Amino acid sequence: MHEMNNIAASDLNLLMVLEALLEERHVSRAALRLNRSQPAVSHALARLRDIFNDPLLVRGDEGLQPTARALYLQEPLAEALALVRSMMEQPGFNPSQTERLFRLSISDYGAAILLPALVSRLRRDAPLVDLSVVSYGRDRALAALTDGEIDLAVGVYPTLKQQAHRDLRSLSLFKETFACLIDAGYSQTPIDLAAYLSRPHVQISVALQDNSEIDGMLARLGHKRRIAIQIPHWSIAPDLVRGTDLILTAARRSLAHLANNELICCEVPFAMPTFPFVQTWHRRRDRDQAHRWLRQQIAELASSKDVGGGQPA
Repeated sequence: MHEMNNIAASDLNLLMVLEALLEERHVSRAALRLNRSQPAVSHALARLRDIFNDPLLVRGDEGLQPTARALYLQEPLAEALALVRSMMEQPGFNPSQTERLFRLSISDYGAAILLPALVSRLRRDAPLVDLSVVSYGRDRALAALTDGEIDLAVGVYPTLKQQAHRDLRSLSLFKETFACLIDAGYSQTPIDLAAYLSRPHVQISVALQDNSEIDGMLARLGHKRRIAIQIPHWSIAPDLVRGTDLILTAARRSLAHLANNELICCEVPFAMPTFPFVQTWHRRRDRDQAHRWLRQQIAELASSKDVGGGQPA
């Protein structure tokens, strides 16, 4: 293809810009992916348009949309860049010498069962790798991945399969179930549905708009519980249950170890499906060796008995 030859002769980096633009369909996100400024990417797009004598990407209702010419170029472009990368990719990756800051979103629950083991492994195997951890609500975490604000999100994300998140990849770390935590002095076990509905509840939710699987299932059964206390932090929740009639319904791994003479961990009194605890990332990170290495560490730790009593998904 004559135009492709002209690009290869003048500036191979233009091919990478075109690839990023076709996949991201957004100048800012393409710039973030390429670690370049937005004006630099816009200038590269202008050069590409001159070379191909085609707009390549035009504004549409959902950002930039590729022209017919751009779609025709996409497959040979991917093949050409795959060949170049195979020749240039470093044969080895050494985590002990990698300097990197990773930005993660993880819930209180996920942090409690995963972060201590992950940090210990990083200090041992990758001492120059730093972590910056936030706890975003579900919707915000997925939006932050798309926008490049964070590198990885770990948690429960029921909306991952929606079309809006088609550029996000995910890996299930383990399957989780719900359980209840109640004060031993306020209830006999097992607790039945009538008692469950008559008692006030604690709900842990980082964002007010985050949907609760528990309330969704109750609504389908024609019931509704009373949320007496809603808090954003997991760590204080068991203390709110202790000595009160409150019920906390949460992931079993976060509750089972709290059972003692004062607190009881028991079954939810209605059928609830298991749900996946996952790590998710944007596809722009697929070829990032350091990112792949971090995902592998998280997957190994999540399947280990040393992390929250977990079993492989």
